[in-house]
Amino acid sequence: MPKLNLEIPEELVQSLKLPRDEVPARLKQELALRLYEKGLLSFGKARELAGMTKWEFSRLLGKEGILRHYDLEEFEKDLRTLRELG
Repeated sequence: MPKLNLEIPEELVQSLKLPRDEVPARLKQELALRLYEKGLLSFGKARELAGMTKWEFSRLLGKEGILRHYDLEEFEKDLRTLRELG
């Protein structure tokens, strides 16, 4: 599968207030959050980009004050799952 490489000038990377080794993961998380928030990525694809489990990404959304896009279809699916479990 082809990859997209994003070039960020070194001077900008150095201006980030993050330890150097945290920059790639943090930038992926930030991009995933914003694309999800704008409706450009689904929850599953955004959490995949962020490199997180669905629970970790859900917590991150909450921490950032981003509402989860939760429609009627997802609600009904969750209800079916709950009924099956119990």
